[in-house]
Amino acid sequence: MSIYDEIEIEDMIFHEATSLYTYPCPCGDQFEILLQDLRDGEDVAVCPSCSLMIKVIFEAENLPAEKETRKPEPLAVAA
Repeated sequence: MSIYDEIEIEDMIFHEATSLYTYPCPCGDQFEILLQDLRDGEDVAVCPSCSLMIKVIFEAENLPAEKETRKPEPLAVAA
């Protein structure tokens, strides 16, 4: 596996809605890696448009906290 570059996670953009980290790729697209992949020990972000990959440098304890999933409260329906 050939790594194009090593990038600090602080230099990446975190998209909270999708839990995705991105970083610009020279091809014009974005390197991508999911937060859950980082938590699972993965450290390679890939570009979906070309063959380039980057290694993400991060400390697991500095990753965003997991969101607590709450069950939606039932709605009262008027008869």
